[in-house]
Amino acid sequence: MINDIKLTNAQIAWRAAQDIEDGAYVNLGIGFPEMVAQYQPEGREAIFHTENGVLGFGQAPAEGDEDWDLINAGKKAITLKPGAAFFHHADSFAMVRGGHLDVAILGAYQIAQNGDLANWRVGNKGVPAVGGAMDLVHGAGRVAVITDHVTKDGKPKLVAECTFPLTGVGCVTRVYTSLAVVDIQDGHFVLREKLPQISLEDLQAVTGAELKLDGPVADLIVPEL
Repeated sequence: MINDIKLTNAQIAWRAAQDIEDGAYVNLGIGFPEMVAQYQPEGREAIFHTENGVLGFGQAPAEGDEDWDLINAGKKAITLKPGAAFFHHADSFAMVRGGHLDVAILGAYQIAQNGDLANWRVGNKGVPAVGGAMDLVHGAGRVAVITDHVTKDGKPKLVAECTFPLTGVGCVTRVYTSLAVVDIQDGHFVLREKLPQISLEDLQAVTGAELKLDGPVADLIVPEL
C-alpha cells in the first residue's frame, strides 16, 4: 500500500525546497539532497555552498558543455552564478564550522526521535566515511533530512534510537519523508503533515517511535513531477 501512494524523490525534494528562505546560504548533501536545488520557489533564491570550495554555483551544465574544473562535492559538473566565489577547502570548512550556513539538507539511514542522525555506515555497501557531514550538522543554522519513510525492506527510518554510527547528536530539526513532514521537538517526533491517503494509524505502524500531535496535521500536498 505504502509503495502505491508514497512521494517520489523529486516530490520530497520539492517539499523541502519550499522551506528554504530567500537569500539563505545552503549546503545540500551528495546525491538525493542535491535535487532540492531544482525546486526553488519563484521569487526566492538560495546561495548554494559546496565543501570543496565554491559558493554561489548554479544548475548543471548541458551535456557536452561541462568544465570538469568546476565540480561540486559529489564530483558533478556545475555552472557559476554572477558573484560566485572559489576558496580553499580549509576555508570552506571554516565557513561550515563558523556557523555561516543557514541550512544543511542531508539524506539519512536513520533519524532518532531526539534528533540524532546516522547517514553513513561501515561495510562494503555503505558510505565509507562520515566525511564533512559531521561538520555540517553542527555548523549549519538548521539541519533537515530528506528520505524515504522506510527502508527497502520496510523497516522504519524514523526510530527511537539509531543503531548505525552517528553523524551527529541532537542535530536534526525537521524530516521530509515520502509519507510525512515531521519536526523534532523536546526529544519527540511531532507530525506536521501527512499524505491524505494514509491514516495516522498506518503511518504510526511504519514509524519506529511515537508520533506526537501538536495541533492539526496538514495534508502533504505536492505537484506531479
